[in-house]
Amino acid sequence: MKIIKNLLKNELNIRTEKDFPTKGIEFIDINPLILQKETLQEITDIFVNELRGKKIDYIVMPEARGFIFGTPVANELHCGCIPVRKKGKLPPSTVQASFEYEKEYGKDYLELPKLVHSRYKGKNFYIIDDIYATGNTISAIKKEIISLGGNVLGEGVLINIVELNNNKEVFSIIDINEDKWKEKCQLLRMF
Repeated sequence: MKIIKNLLKNELNIRTEKDFPTKGIEFIDINPLILQKETLQEITDIFVNELRGKKIDYIVMPEARGFIFGTPVANELHCGCIPVRKKGKLPPSTVQASFEYEKEYGKDYLELPKLVHSRYKGKNFYIIDDIYATGNTISAIKKEIISLGGNVLGEGVLINIVELNNNKEVFSIIDINEDKWKEKCQLLRMF
């Protein structure tokens, strides 16, 4: 793994584990970053500074590590949080939309919750997640929000694996490159 960009001033601690959980997969472990309170605060501050001044109604956070970064950012920006959950985690009466998408290593289903005292139409959203590989998770969420009439003002991630996507508009704190991921994308994001 080669670090191309790093906006963090605190020590950069990312662990990788080859052939975990199965052979051919390299696991990226961000836990060392969030275990350090100074680094976690710095990550929050970087996102907040990037978003300050934008008229965001909601931070949208994919399960599960998006929750870690999105919640403190939403708190600082005084806006709401929308946790995007895996199918079956929300009671059926609270689901606004359920949709399938392709992940780096298979299909999955996500659900957007219904908003309280509001609708998606005309609201402004910003999506925050941990790792941007092919971008399929964020793209699926963005497409669904737009289909509900919402405006997606942008997307931000802690780590962008730049060679796996062509998204020049995603905001990232750390950019990495790994040649072997060019041919075969097998990246697991686990909590």
